[in-house]
Amino acid sequence: MFRAAINPGLTLGRLSGPMVFETGSLNATIALAAGGDRGLFLELRQAFIESARQQLDLMRRARCDGNWLVAASRLKGIAASFHAKSLIELASAAIEGAPGDPAVLRDISAFLDQFAAR
Repeated sequence: MFRAAINPGLTLGRLSGPMVFETGSLNATIALAAGGDRGLFLELRQAFIESARQQLDLMRRARCDGNWLVAASRLKGIAASFHAKSLIELASAAIEGAPGDPAVLRDISAFLDQFAAR
């Protein structure tokens, strides 16, 4: 039987309230995937950051709605793969909002900067 909310972290509504960065749970997800291997943990963490930054760069350079939507959708997929709820919400806001929205780009960049700094 299908249940609509199998993973509530992937079925989010619209953003509301102040942005809360949840880098702890993201690090925990990466640590779980690494299985206690510190080198693998650092490699996976760096791969996540680079992949997300690449999509952010594509969003910044998007010259049409389609390119914006594809990059934002890929960013949402990357975030969902690592259960990064805050980044999923930001990518959803980008998908639902206006292409090129500077506030969304700033928020995504701030999230990635904060995560990379830890």
